[in-house]
Amino acid sequence: MAVVGKLARTVAIAAVLVAGVVASPAIAEDLRGVPIIIDGDTLDIDGTRVRLAGIDAPESKQQCEVSGTAWACGADAKLMLVNATQGREIECRGAKRDRYGRLIGVCYVGETDLNALMVRGGWALAYRQYAMDYVGDETDARANGRGIWRSQFVEPWEWRHAKRQAR
Repeated sequence: MAVVGKLARTVAIAAVLVAGVVASPAIAEDLRGVPIIIDGDTLDIDGTRVRLAGIDAPESKQQCEVSGTAWACGADAKLMLVNATQGREIECRGAKRDRYGRLIGVCYVGETDLNALMVRGGWALAYRQYAMDYVGDETDARANGRGIWRSQFVEPWEWRHAKRQAR
């Protein structure tokens, strides 16, 4: 009977520990450094990939269309993020990682929120599936025809989905 009691106690302790791990809050991660820009919503700081939270930019190879002419809007979105950082140190704040291991974060150059800057400039969309933080910025960019809003385009998440289906 003592063995059963010990086993039951051990199982109970293990269950509490597992529940504590599952229920524990995410650990905040702050990174500082000069980024390498991967695309319009992803960058790298000292080997750590960061996905800009709450936004989705056209993919690097994605094309948009202006007056019937193809335009490399994904490459331009990346260029806008390159220009916004201009080789300066930035700070990224995040608390979780995505399925690819990237830190999901909000990044700043000084006091400027780069995530908001990309959406406000029309170079990324508010990623409503994950957050509503930048919907107002997107509404403003759309109303003023900035960035990709001056073109016809497929939402980046739809573009990725179509590419996966074509494989």
